[in-house]
Amino acid sequence: MSRIFGTDGVRGIANLELTCELAMNIGRAVTITLIENGCKRPKFIIGKDTRISSDMLESALKSGICSAGADVVVVGIIPTPAVAFLVKAYGADAGIMISASHNPYQFNGIKIFDRDGYKLPDEMENKIESLTFEGLLSYKYPVGEDIGGVSYESDAMFDYIDHLKSTVQGDFSGMKVVLDCANGAASETAEELFSQMGADYRILHNAPDGVNINDKCGSTDIRSLSEYVVKNNMDLGIAFDGDADRCIAVDENGKKVDGDAIMAICALDMMQRGNLAKNTVVGTIMSNMGFSKFCRENAINFETTKVGDRYVLEKMLSNGYNFGGEQSGHVIFHDFSTTGDGELTAIQLIDVLNRKKLKLSDARTIVTSFPQVIVNVRVDSEKKCLINKDDDVFRALCEAREVLNGNGRIVVRESGTEPLVRVMVECADVDKIQDIADKVAVKISEKLS
Repeated sequence: MSRIFGTDGVRGIANLELTCELAMNIGRAVTITLIENGCKRPKFIIGKDTRISSDMLESALKSGICSAGADVVVVGIIPTPAVAFLVKAYGADAGIMISASHNPYQFNGIKIFDRDGYKLPDEMENKIESLTFEGLLSYKYPVGEDIGGVSYESDAMFDYIDHLKSTVQGDFSGMKVVLDCANGAASETAEELFSQMGADYRILHNAPDGVNINDKCGSTDIRSLSEYVVKNNMDLGIAFDGDADRCIAVDENGKKVDGDAIMAICALDMMQRGNLAKNTVVGTIMSNMGFSKFCRENAINFETTKVGDRYVLEKMLSNGYNFGGEQSGHVIFHDFSTTGDGELTAIQLIDVLNRKKLKLSDARTIVTSFPQVIVNVRVDSEKKCLINKDDDVFRALCEAREVLNGNGRIVVRESGTEPLVRVMVECADVDKIQDIADKVAVKISEKLS
C-alpha cells in the first residue's frame, strides 16, 4: 500500500481514489487519534472549495467524525488558510479543508490542521493512516449522547476577512485591482475583502459550477487576467488558485509576477521596516537563482528546503524566521498566518505598493529571474518514487549537467500531489534550457510512464 498522505494532505480523483469510504475512515481515524491523545470530545472545523465532489466528501467526513464521538462546525466554502485561522480562533481541536488546491475539478483532497492551525507532522499522519487501514474495526464506537453533532457557523467568512484586514494599516483607495478567483474558494471571500479595503476592483472567474475550478483561470493560467489588466488599464491583477492558498500577480503591463518576485518585494520592505526576523527568507530548491542573487545583494539570508510549504514552515518554526514561501505563490507571513495564504499575500503586496507609491512593474525590477523551464511528465503513480533509482534516468541527468557545465542547474522531483515528475532547468543561456529539459523528460516518460 502506498502512503495516502502527500506533501499537502490526502489527494486523488474523487470517488475513484478518494472515495466516501476513505474519507469517512480518515474522519474516524483523526478523531480516534485526538481522543487517544487526551482530547475528550474533539471539535472540528470543516471547510471546502467549490468542486462538485466537495459536498459528497464533506458528508462522509462529518459522518466519520461524529460516529467516533466528535463534534463538527461547518464553515462552508472558504479558503484553506481561513480554516487554519478559524481552528484557533474558534477554539477547535482540529480543522479539515476539502480541496485539491490547483488541481482540476476531478481531483479532491483532505488537508488537516491541528488546534494551532498548523499542518500535521509526519508522525501524526502516519498514525492516522495506520488507523484508517487497520485499526478501525476494533474501536468501540460511542452510542446515545456520546455520538457527535454538527453545527453551522455563518459568520466564519467575515471573521476571517476581519483578521486579514487587521494585518495592514489604511485602505486601498485609488488602487485599480483585478481579482481572478479561479472559480474556487476565493469566489466567496475576495470581493468582500477588497470591497471593505476600498479598492477599485474587478472580479474574474467567480462563478463556480462545480467543474470549472482552475479551468483556464487562476494562478496556473493567467492569460485572461493579463489581457484584462492591460485592456482595462488596471494597476495590477491578482490570481488565486482553487483554495486560495496561492497568489500570483500581474503588473500593469500584463507581465507575470511570481512567488519569488512577490517574496522579494515584501522581504525587502519587511527588512527596511525592521520586521524581517533574523533578516532571513526561507524558500525551496525550486526558487529561482535570481532570487538567491537578490538576497545576497540586499544582505538578506536565504535558506532553502525541499518543495512544499509545510517544509518551508518547518524550517521557519525551528529557526525563528517569520517569512518564506514558494515560487508557485505559497507565501507564509508567519506573523499573521500559520500557512500559505493567497489573499493575505495579495493585500501585503498591495500595501507595499500603496505605501511606497510604486507601480508593480517598477517594484518587480529588484529581482531578475534566470530563464527557467519546467516540464511536467505524467507517470505511473506507483513508479514516480523510482525517479532517483533508475540508472537510465540518472545517466540522462548526468548528461544534462555536463551540458550546463556549471552555468545553470537541473532539478528533478516527484510531485507530492499529482502523478507527475517535474523537470526544472535553469540557465542564463535560454536557448539551451528547453532542449535539456525535454531530453530528460523523454527518458523519464520512457522508464516511468
